[in-house]
Amino acid sequence: MRDIAGIMKQAQAMQERMANLQNELDDVEVSGASGGGAVRVTMTAKGLVKAVSIDPTLMVADEREILEDLVLAAVNDARSKAEAAAQEKMAELTKGLPLPPGMKLPF
Repeated sequence: MRDIAGIMKQAQAMQERMANLQNELDDVEVSGASGGGAVRVTMTAKGLVKAVSIDPTLMVADEREILEDLVLAAVNDARSKAEAAAQEKMAELTKGLPLPPGMKLPF
């Protein structure tokens, strides 16, 4: 019975650390860019877009599709950086746990 109590205590501690990590991810901001930095997107590690910056020289009516593609590319760049930041934080949290390779938390 002692082992079960210890496991339950560890699970509760992990749950608390997970909740703290989720709150922390709200404060982690990443920026993605495209067009050599002409379009920038800032978002949280949870994927909430906070800001979009577009160089005024890109605002040409005839080139609307190019601008749309650049915004899309910047959002995707920021999103991949947000996912990497979240995985990095998660790796810190799960360091030392005997998790199978490729298993991600939260499930």
